[in-house]
Amino acid sequence: MDTKLPPVFAALGDDTRWSILVRIGGEPASASELARELPVSRQAIVKHLEVLREVGLVRTRRDGRSVVHEADSTRLDEVGRDLLGIAAAWDRRLEGIRAIAESQD
Repeated sequence: MDTKLPPVFAALGDDTRWSILVRIGGEPASASELARELPVSRQAIVKHLEVLREVGLVRTRRDGRSVVHEADSTRLDEVGRDLLGIAAAWDRRLEGIRAIAESQD
């Protein structure tokens, strides 16, 4: 069984990247705008955005002289479905354990 954390979940595991994704999920923003709002340098924001872009969670586009970053809702939906599948599997396992425990009473 492969227990290595998929890259998308590793990317989401960082608090700063999570904050960036939540922020741009509401409204696209440039790295400069994000750096003004978060307690992180612009250079660090750019690196975090690159990680999010590499796993497909962020799209980048030019808007005049600015580079704007936005959440990729299609990829986020995929990740959400993956998480729901994991939760459903755990629910089935827990239900099985409960059934065994109750049958032993």
